[in-house]
Amino acid sequence: MIERATRVLALFIAAFFLIGHAARAAESPFAHWAAIVVAGDHEDSDGNSTEGFDNARRDVARDLLKLGFSRANMAEFSTRPRRYRAESLSRTAPNSILKTLLRLTRKADGGCLLYFSSHGEPDGLIVGDYVLTPHALAEVVDHTCAARPAVVIISACFSGAMLPPLEGPNRMILTAARHDRTSFGCGQSDRYPYFDQCVLESWNMASSFPDLAQKARACVAAREKAEHLSPHSEPQFWIGPQALASLPHWH
Repeated sequence: MIERATRVLALFIAAFFLIGHAARAAESPFAHWAAIVVAGDHEDSDGNSTEGFDNARRDVARDLLKLGFSRANMAEFSTRPRRYRAESLSRTAPNSILKTLLRLTRKADGGCLLYFSSHGEPDGLIVGDYVLTPHALAEVVDHTCAARPAVVIISACFSGAMLPPLEGPNRMILTAARHDRTSFGCGQSDRYPYFDQCVLESWNMASSFPDLAQKARACVAAREKAEHLSPHSEPQFWIGPQALASLPHWH
């Protein structure tokens, strides 16, 4: 009886370690990434209330979780935090984002992802009551992510202006428009800005963030052509050699 109980215990222990090993092996490559998803405004260009930016924030965060990002390592920001489950954007918005990303990267030692959906100006990105300039955003990413792989996606007019200061060997940057072009779909009746909708539609078809970038750009170009919108927004894409070699795939 004792011998049989010993064998059962040994089998149980072996099974336990095998299950643990399998779970670790199946762990998402994004499980230890820090992620920030920001809806930077809640009005359209005419000052009317719009859900588009917050819809994008919510659904981008949802799809990141499906890819294997951890809720514990993710934060969402909104200009209407009481209405949504999100952290508040205020007059100190860049500092709030910096402090939150610092907190997340202290416990999540993988890469970084930052996603913004908002209005843009030639001088920068609207984030709450603040215009986040390209160099200010680059400082946030440099200070928090340093040499880690980092993916920065910016859905806003003129967002190509954010790209040059963010470039680095371990970075991937995708913007909704050229530095001198507007993007489309920020009206009161739009569910998402066009660029965000194309990103969301491309998740399941893509195999990696560079692949997502190419598919989202093609989607935007096709929609703008079909709707005879001009001038085209021309989403911008840049990736450093280290990021190209090391960013995880999900299919």
